[in-house]
Amino acid sequence: MPQTILAPVDHELVIKKSRFLACVQPMPDRAGAQKIVASLRAAHPGAAHVCWALLAGGQSAAVDDGEPSGTAGRPMLDVLRHQDLEGVLATVVRYFGGVKLGAGGLVRAYTDSVAQALLGAHKVAIVRLRQLSCQVPYPLEGLLRRELDLAGATLDAVSHLDAVGFTFSLPQDKADALVARLNEAGNGRVVWLGEPDLPAQH
Repeated sequence: MPQTILAPVDHELVIKKSRFLACVQPMPDRAGAQKIVASLRAAHPGAAHVCWALLAGGQSAAVDDGEPSGTAGRPMLDVLRHQDLEGVLATVVRYFGGVKLGAGGLVRAYTDSVAQALLGAHKVAIVRLRQLSCQVPYPLEGLLRRELDLAGATLDAVSHLDAVGFTFSLPQDKADALVARLNEAGNGRVVWLGEPDLPAQH
């Protein structure tokens, strides 16, 4: 199951006088990632490179920022993938110490920087939510509220018109069972109104 992290974590690695300042943080999209990278460039004008990797579905990216191709961004992205993370940005600011590390040394340095930072991360599972809407006659309102409570669903909206309208969210893998239970308990009087999917996370 994919996970994300709750808060930024960082780590500093020094190899042959080069400093690698790593940070891994929650990040949903590339636009946000590019803002963070721009702010790091501004904060570290003396740095030789600001390399980064974003794992966020179709917006994922791996940027070497002048390091030899494939020695920074891609290894950082591989660490995020290996740990089954999603919606996460890894950045490494490198201050060059005057000693070249070679391609293998660079790959190890960028990999280790991110991996060490992630040792301190608080990871949480990404739960895909499904949002459902239904209407029930007034006598069934109490029953529906109890069933939603038992299923751990989040009540998003309630309306009281000719019937009682409910919009609620719950984990995708529990949705079908709840729909079946409500249909049975309501003896066919639960009317479903479309079923939009809502990816979200806890």
